[in-house]
Amino acid sequence: MSDGDSLANIMERLDSFVKERDWNQFHSIKNIVASVGIEAAELTETVQWANPSVEDAKEDQDLMRNISHETADVMMYCLRLCSILDLDPVQIMNDKFEINRMKYPADIVRGSSAKYTAYE
Repeated sequence: MSDGDSLANIMERLDSFVKERDWNQFHSIKNIVASVGIEAAELTETVQWANPSVEDAKEDQDLMRNISHETADVMMYCLRLCSILDLDPVQIMNDKFEINRMKYPADIVRGSSAKYTAYE
């Protein structure tokens, strides 16, 4: 990745894109959060009636394109929310890693998909 592809650069480009179109007026917290959910549903829709393996998905150019586009939409709305609320996405993800590390100690949860409450 080049410096032009940094997360900060992407967020600046996204903010500029929104500003150029005068869309800030529509970007309330509620609307952006709703958009994350809507785009996540569209991502889910890409495999709604299928359960492709990783290999199958990678061999299907249409599926990969659809997954890629919908994943980008989800991430862009999440980054937009971070921008609106002055959240540092790297910091909040690092914070969440620490929370999850505490909730899911590797030596206890290895190989299990149970919710953390099963380990308390």
